[in-house]
Amino acid sequence: MGNSFTINMEENFKKNQEFITEMNTIKIERQLQMRNQMRERQVALEIAKSRELFFWYGAFYLTSVAWAITSYRYKRKSIYLAPLLPLTFVVAYQADLAYGNKLHRIIVEAEHILQFESDLLTLPLGVPTASSIDLKRLQNDEQKKLHPVLPQI
Repeated sequence: MGNSFTINMEENFKKNQEFITEMNTIKIERQLQMRNQMRERQVALEIAKSRELFFWYGAFYLTSVAWAITSYRYKRKSIYLAPLLPLTFVVAYQADLAYGNKLHRIIVEAEHILQFESDLLTLPLGVPTASSIDLKRLQNDEQKKLHPVLPQI
């Protein structure tokens, strides 16, 4: 009787371990999915911001062009057309970012860096560990004890 009880306990233990492993796997997959969805939403928000900024730059650029051409017609001085050159680059860059394939080129460059220049991505002092985080937390607690925050007057 004791032998079958031990076998049942071992089977239950294995089933529990498998269940826990499966739950952890599902939990990690859900976290990854959540983080990816948050990243996608942040990227969409940045693209929307770029497009909104492009409308403002475009309006400013068209107003500047109208002013520069009008000033050039009346005074015949080419100096009035000079600001159009840098403004054209600014508007072209923003248009490429908002509606062109600049974001795709940025992603390709980021992938290149990740694959071939990963040494640029290392953190100073390496990746934080649980012990280094705890040590810093304890140091902050000790600092608060030594130098308490004074109330505002």
